[in-house]
Amino acid sequence: MTTLTNKTAIVTGASSGIGYATAKLFAREGANLVVAARRADGLNALVAEIEQAGGRAVAVAGDVRDEGLARALVETAVDAFGGLDIAFNNAGTNGEMGPTPEVSLEGWNEALAVNLTAAFLGAKHQIPAMLDRGGGSLIFTSTFVGHTVGMPGVASYAASKAGLIGLTKSLAAEFGPKGIRVNALLPGGTDTPMAEAWVSTPEARAFVEGLHALKRRARPEEIARSALYLASDASSFTTGAALLVDGGVSINRT
Repeated sequence: MTTLTNKTAIVTGASSGIGYATAKLFAREGANLVVAARRADGLNALVAEIEQAGGRAVAVAGDVRDEGLARALVETAVDAFGGLDIAFNNAGTNGEMGPTPEVSLEGWNEALAVNLTAAFLGAKHQIPAMLDRGGGSLIFTSTFVGHTVGMPGVASYAASKAGLIGLTKSLAAEFGPKGIRVNALLPGGTDTPMAEAWVSTPEARAFVEGLHALKRRARPEEIARSALYLASDASSFTTGAALLVDGGVSINRT
């Protein structure tokens, strides 16, 4: 038996990068998938891949800042597959980057809306469905940036992603007695389309890779395996954690 047999999972930000890799891995491990992103074409391609491999998935395109999408994802999970067991709230944005005095209020608000408020909206609707199942696993994608490492020029990104860790700990304490585990996944530099803004030149790529103890960036599939750990019963006594999967960037000084 695979690790997520008879489980249903929501994955946001699923049209590329970590979300795409995680959705495919969850499906291979037996989960039914409800996948979300803004780009319907990417989602449809993902669903086709999952179904071709014998899995089950439904795509719902939309913006995670919209509470209506959060509600629709849960309703789809219940209607299509009978309930909800796992939610990987992974969608995110770099936000407006640059010297902090030059960051616009609109840029700041957008980063908080996509990275933090959308996660709250997801959890708000996902938790009641998980309670109906007697428990579940709620996962947020945060980052080491603003947690173990400070970096210049990314104030809105760092603040919004660090806020996810506070949300994680609060929800873990609130709903642990009711069987819901809540954890934050903190990837290091990962080879994804969103990360290209950080490595736009060969020099920047080499610098970012050198920050890590492993001297490379992660593949999305590597981060997906840690998401699988948090989603599955392998992490049955893990909650309220900020799980670093960062290639040693948080401890590296070489």
